Order: sequence, then C-alpha cells, then structure tokens
Amino acid sequence: MSELANILLVDDNPKYLKDALPFYGYNVQTALDGVQALNILGKNHFDLILLDVMMPNMNGWETLKAIRKNPKTKYTPVIMITAVNEEQKMISGLKIGADDYIIKPFILPNLLARMEAVLRRSKWQTQNLNNPSQFNNKIISPLTTREKEVLTLASKGANNKEIAEKLCLMEVTVKSHMNNIFKKLNVSNRTQAVLIAMNSQLTE
Repeated sequence: MSELANILLVDDNPKYLKDALPFYGYNVQTALDGVQALNILGKNHFDLILLDVMMPNMNGWETLKAIRKNPKTKYTPVIMITAVNEEQKMISGLKIGADDYIIKPFILPNLLARMEAVLRRSKWQTQNLNNPSQFNNKIISPLTTREKEVLTLASKGANNKEIAEKLCLMEVTVKSHMNNIFKKLNVSNRTQAVLIAMNSQLTE
C-alpha cells in the first residue's frame, strides 16, 4: 500500500503477524481476544481488522457481530483468520459481515494480497459514499442465467458437488461455471465472488 494502514490484529497468539506486518508498511496494534478488541476499537480508528476465529473469552464470530452492530466500526473491513476450511461457516461469516477469509496455515504473501485487495475495495467504497449511483453501477461483466444459478447456490453454502446435483450438471461443468464467474467478477476465489454477489444483488 502506498499509504500506511492501521491494522488491528485480534489473535491470542499474535507474535508472527505482529512482527511481520510492520516490514510491509503496516501499523499494527494487537488484542488477545474479542473483549479487548472491542475496547480498543472504541478508542481508536483502524483501516482493517484481522480477526482470529478461535480465541478465549469471546470468539471471532461473536466479535464480528459486535463490530457490525457498532455504528463506529460497522463498515471497518474485517478479514477472518480460521484454521477450519468449512464452506458453510465461511458463508455464514460473510452474511454476518466478514470481508474475506484466510485459512491457516497460510503463506504471508497470500495474506498480504488479500489485505491489499480489501483495503483497495474499502477505499473505493469510501470515496463513492457520496455518489451511490456510481457505486451501484460499478461495471461487472454480466453473468449468464446458469452462472447466476450456480452463484446463488454457492451463496447458500453449497459445494460444487451439491450444486451439480441440484442443477443436474456434471461437477466439472460447475467448476467451469465458477471459473467464468471469477473472471467476470474479477475475483480469485469463491469467498470473494459470494461477497460481491451479496453486495450487488447478483443472486436476487
């Protein structure tokens, strides 16, 4: 990022990221659990929150709910850090208000790329808050009817096999549709595609 971003790292074992992120130009403050995080958020502004799911006292899901209920932090970007790759939980998290996910164990370049993407999207949205029509008319390549059906089921937590069964397709065909969706929405993964679909009402 060209500008320094303030990051709140919420993790009961923060040492690795706390030490690594400053080398890439990020200002990092840490909280060891959700309770401490909410207290810090009440007194400081952050550009992005990295939120671990499994923590003592108050887990990541409950913390995320509290963040989204607070008008001050309602729109602060949040990337969830989880050791469990469960699609249904990830979709539920998106509905609560997560902006993206990173699965442990992860490589640092992957996390950095996701952080930069979320920060860019947040900055763009902030710049366009006074012009809602411009935000709503963001150019996204139109999806076909079948692609919308695939994305709708994905948004409900269905995996490729389940989508194939419900739409009477081969699983490889579903994968092809998903790849086309990624290209049209200019995203790199299923989580980001579902997030854009929900924000842009593509599946309604």
